Amino acid sequence: MGSRFEVVEQGPPIEVFQLNKLFIDDSFKNKVNLTVGAYRDENGKPWVLPVVRKTEEQMAADKSLLHEYLPVLGLEQFSAASVSMLLGEDNPVIAAGRAFGVQTLSGTGGLRVGSEFLNKHLKYTTFYYSNPTWENHHLVFMNSGFTTPRTYRYWDPKTRAIDFDGLIEDLKNAPENSVIILHACAHNPTGIDPTHEQWEKIADVMEERKLFPFFDSAYQGFASGDLDRDAWAVRYFVKRGFELVCAQSYAKNFGLYNERVGNLTIVMSDAKYVAPSKSQLTWIVRGMYSNPPAHGARVVATVLSNKQLFDEWRDHIQYMSSRVIQMREALRSELIKLGTPGNWDHIVKQIGLFSYTGLTQRQSEYLIQEYHIYLLRTGRINICGLNPGNVEYVAKAIHDAVTKFPAEHNSRPKL
Repeated sequence: MGSRFEVVEQGPPIEVFQLNKLFIDDSFKNKVNLTVGAYRDENGKPWVLPVVRKTEEQMAADKSLLHEYLPVLGLEQFSAASVSMLLGEDNPVIAAGRAFGVQTLSGTGGLRVGSEFLNKHLKYTTFYYSNPTWENHHLVFMNSGFTTPRTYRYWDPKTRAIDFDGLIEDLKNAPENSVIILHACAHNPTGIDPTHEQWEKIADVMEERKLFPFFDSAYQGFASGDLDRDAWAVRYFVKRGFELVCAQSYAKNFGLYNERVGNLTIVMSDAKYVAPSKSQLTWIVRGMYSNPPAHGARVVATVLSNKQLFDEWRDHIQYMSSRVIQMREALRSELIKLGTPGNWDHIVKQIGLFSYTGLTQRQSEYLIQEYHIYLLRTGRINICGLNPGNVEYVAKAIHDAVTKFPAEHNSRPKL
């Protein structure tokens, strides 16, 4: 008797996790991992933030903490602190009761709960994401019931900057009530963000075309070391009077990757719509995972609501972001020293964890095969994978790849 499961086809691997596994299995001494979006210290090791360790030790000693279920929408203290961090604690929409948060399973969970809510209750079916974007945006929205995925232009490979005219033209052509996924800061994968003036123009077009902003904020504080600067775009849209949603992740800025600590902030034009929306979000979460985990949310809530711990944490994010900036400078200066063909200024102009290097698929594959330097085939690298001990090696390898396989002789990867 045949198996009922014979209809199941092998799915494609997830590139970033597949490359990470290849890296782990590689026995080459000087191998370098520039794939997974996680912070690494100057020795290439994961770093648990000292303030997180300290808070966890206090929690472990606190006999009043239990393992009871959280409410379906999560730990209220955590969500309130998250909304306040995103919008600014003195934001008038908070005082007016027009903004609220829902604890989610990290940023991905925030995207998933938010998109299902917009599809089910606002009947939105079309969503736009930047070309390129984080690969999971498309999958999450399609799984949430959206039926029409579209892209807006973003990266111009020739200038290695934003194709702003293309972006604006695509938004101008978007049908009313399209949901536009916007990266709040540290655009993944390009590392290039719009300027304040460009954000203002994006808001103008979205207002005029009646488009709905869905921000993805995965790096607040981690990108520039400044919480307010990294939240500028979201706050600007709120100030302009937009209703919007924003998925927040604490994986990067707290280093709580595996705790899945996230929040979905929702801003409305009238407080009377909050209660019915919360009731429907409750049913979405109930049917998905019932309620969220407490440990990471407690860590974040404790740190954000205690001035001394908060200041310590702010020092940590400044330290992490400045290490990333130093590595950008180091990579660029090594490439210049070697006389590597091309202009490498974009590496230092970009912000956050990632650099879209402009390396072609052929060059990227060569780095993996010849030098055991693991990166995505689009040429995206995680800057944290660089450290004083390997940056020279990586630069020499890039120099070799670019010299051996000049870009104009081969096709660019499909983004």
